[in-house]
Amino acid sequence: MKDYITIDGRKIGPGYSPYVIAEMSANHNGDIENAYKILEMAKECGADAIKIQTYTQDTLTIDCDKEDFKIKGGLWDNRTLYDLYTEAHMPWEWHKPLFEKAKELGITIFSSPFDFSAVDLLEELGAPAYKIASFEAIDIPLIEYVAKTGKPMIISTGMANEEEIQEAVDAARNAGCEDLIVLHCVSGYPAPAEDYNLATIPNMAERFDVLTGLSDHTIDNTTAVTSVALGACLIEKHVTLDRNGGGPDDSFSLEKPELDQLCRDSKVAWQALGKVNYERKESEKGNMVFRRSLYAVKDIKAGEKFTHENVRSIRPGYGLKPRELKKILGKKASENIQRGQPLNWELIK
Repeated sequence: MKDYITIDGRKIGPGYSPYVIAEMSANHNGDIENAYKILEMAKECGADAIKIQTYTQDTLTIDCDKEDFKIKGGLWDNRTLYDLYTEAHMPWEWHKPLFEKAKELGITIFSSPFDFSAVDLLEELGAPAYKIASFEAIDIPLIEYVAKTGKPMIISTGMANEEEIQEAVDAARNAGCEDLIVLHCVSGYPAPAEDYNLATIPNMAERFDVLTGLSDHTIDNTTAVTSVALGACLIEKHVTLDRNGGGPDDSFSLEKPELDQLCRDSKVAWQALGKVNYERKESEKGNMVFRRSLYAVKDIKAGEKFTHENVRSIRPGYGLKPRELKKILGKKASENIQRGQPLNWELIK
């Protein structure tokens, strides 16, 4: 496993602050101005990248109202796949102006392609990386086609079992992908935190020998921030201008204050994780006054014995450690010692 991969000049790995992807998904709600505003919001909040989705209703499914093509339960109950994707898709003619807007703002943009033609379009636009969506993790031909671009790949694993994840990883690597991150994911919209089983993240890293991250569909940031402590080096969350906007994905997406908090708190979590370190920290050094140590609590003359009456373990902590009290009791002072003076070995015969 590599220590890190690089997307658009930004290193991503355990040794770097978490890479935060703001997923626009369908939250443009059919208006390119909304898409521009989401780009601006992501940049203002400190997200590393904005991700879109590249498909049409006809590249994903067919216009058919048979029961197989109807969604059962959840946010999109009883809608046909064709109807949902007609509403949710991002027009392909928007892609170029959105890529140009992202460049102007100074934020990375890439996409999830859902068929070969989408990859071809994104290659023309110079996409710096590709995301394979959870439901496409079993589409081995698509994974291989993306891998052949030589660009970094991010594969989400919602609904995929161990065998399917291994197949996806092998397909990407065998087709030429050298920079790969695999995201733990639960494909519920929204997903309850208790379904996430974040302990899977370090297991996934070891089992598949990959960098790992989290695609988070819970309704707040707790799960995402917690994942950092378990090795997630990339976090993806859906974002929206208005959770009550009525779009297909609005209700489980982060608004601006929450995205801002995610970008900030995930970085703090990574900083707090740090490395194994038992040394006294810089922020602790001023607090030695609150530690206990051995002090003279009465004036002691040279040659006088140390006793429980003239030596005690008290605050502050600039003298000998309290554990040394038994060693010095009964011994004699090598010189005059004043009350309130910290003891050291030079004062003891």
